[in-house]
Amino acid sequence: MTYDQPLFRPPSEADSLIFQVTLGCSNDTCRFCLMYKGKEFRVRSLDAIRRDVREMALEEPYARRVFLADGDALVARTSTLLSILELLRESFPRLERVSAYASPRNLIVKSTAELSQIRKAGLDLIYYGVESGDPATLDLVKKGATPDEMVKGCKKAHEAGMAISATVLLGLAGREGSARHVSGTVDVLNRIGPEYASALTLMMPFMDEYRRMMGGDWTPLNAVETLKEIRGLVAGIELAGCVFRTNHASNYLPLKGVLSKDRARLLKTLDEAIAHPTTYPLRPEWSRGL
Repeated sequence: MTYDQPLFRPPSEADSLIFQVTLGCSNDTCRFCLMYKGKEFRVRSLDAIRRDVREMALEEPYARRVFLADGDALVARTSTLLSILELLRESFPRLERVSAYASPRNLIVKSTAELSQIRKAGLDLIYYGVESGDPATLDLVKKGATPDEMVKGCKKAHEAGMAISATVLLGLAGREGSARHVSGTVDVLNRIGPEYASALTLMMPFMDEYRRMMGGDWTPLNAVETLKEIRGLVAGIELAGCVFRTNHASNYLPLKGVLSKDRARLLKTLDEAIAHPTTYPLRPEWSRGL
């Protein structure tokens, strides 16, 4: 099986089989995302996907997890996804989980009935980019959805029985919008109620260009300011059982915990790192990446 590069997957899908249902992202307008720039979006043919699945069924017959790429495989027609999920169940008898990225538009367009069909066919978990809960920031970065639209879409996914792993982007609103970004994001996550929540840190190879797009007063956060955003999230998210992670390579401080029981430990770690940033073992700049 040959991938159409570049290929991305969430950190927790490191051991999963990956099949490209789509190439690129159907909503490739986000100013903060360079993942699929220059890659023309399309949904791959069922025949091509079938060939990939059959090939890997011979090589990895006992695979337990599958991730459907690229940027938002859920954009494919419901009939297409149902055919793929049926093939996966037939091909991998020990399959335990199938997951995929989903964009806000995917959940807005598909009905709850369609999402329920897809869930029953085997798609258990969606990775959903919230990025921010601040309307002004979402508009500036051209996310393509409002906080209310994201909440509405995710509620549909939950009603269908899907688990949600929500991602937020630290530093997205810059220094000037940081407090607004954190409070809005806390509000949206509390309303969505994801089973998992993770934070990435904004990393832009063309920071000057991003600053111009965001406005002349936009200023990137330093390490301590980024840690303070994480602290605001940990302190404010009130979700029983939600697993919170900052294990992505872009972050200065890897954390993991269940917020309802590990909040005090996470806050203590963050407070120590914020108070002593020069001596605390933060991830050095050279080892951070996307």
